[in-house]
Amino acid sequence: MAGIITTGSHPKALWPGVKAWWGMTYNEHITEYDKLFDKDSSSKNYEEIVQSTGFGLVPVKGQGQGIQYDSQVQGFTTRFTHVAYGLGYIVTKEELDDNLYMELSKSRSASLAMSFRQTKENVAANIYNRAFSSTYTGGDGKALCATDHPNTSGGTFSNKPAVDADLSEASLEDATIALMGFQNDRGLLINVLPRSLIIARQEWYNANRILKSVYTPGSANNDINVLKATNALPEGIVMNHYLTSPHAWFIRTNVQNGMKYFERTPVSFDQDNDFDTMNAKAKGYERYSFGWADPRAVYGSNGP
Repeated sequence: MAGIITTGSHPKALWPGVKAWWGMTYNEHITEYDKLFDKDSSSKNYEEIVQSTGFGLVPVKGQGQGIQYDSQVQGFTTRFTHVAYGLGYIVTKEELDDNLYMELSKSRSASLAMSFRQTKENVAANIYNRAFSSTYTGGDGKALCATDHPNTSGGTFSNKPAVDADLSEASLEDATIALMGFQNDRGLLINVLPRSLIIARQEWYNANRILKSVYTPGSANNDINVLKATNALPEGIVMNHYLTSPHAWFIRTNVQNGMKYFERTPVSFDQDNDFDTMNAKAKGYERYSFGWADPRAVYGSNGP
């Protein structure tokens, strides 16, 4: 729908009698991308997050023998290259002069702002939408959620089940148990804790039944719901309207430098007039990047 807004774009706006205009703006969902990523600022063309390995277990020192020494090495590097986003519109002077409906003219700036907000939500959600695709890889050459993330020191680790599972009490229990066994690159146990459950709208009611039932959901037994009793997901359920897979689900963890959002240039809106044509111009611009470094920040299942 490119082009200049002229008197022919809204012919009804040149005549009295229109009761109301609709379709320009609607109520929007609250900001959702900030529940999926940790925000940081940037002052460069790109940002890099680099892995460095730790030390291994301490060996026994024999009597009279020297201390053994370990080393550290640089691991995987993840680069966040910022992308610029811009959009605007042009309105002829004649359209502005002859348009009888101020509500139509005012709605354009609101529509432009909505476009920017929706774009950012889609860009952010696409990191999760592509979490199981080998086409979109991170610094270690693997998809965000994979069973064979390589360690720099050797071996692999998994942040998804071997067989994708639907969202259920059992699959969530298995996921949290898997998180309890997470190790660093040198095989030392680390305290990885689940924070929130991220789902698409199709799993909203199912997720609430699973996490908020006092007793075992979907059962006549009096067993307690251990997920609720232990507060296994302290930040609760995060529904994201921009996830495209209806049954994929994710657990965000407390691992730092995992899911990152870098803001290079905050969104700004400007307007001006062209000297020759006297057309009015309005535009918006921002620059940012979304991605991940440490895959341990997320555990995901591409529910069948």
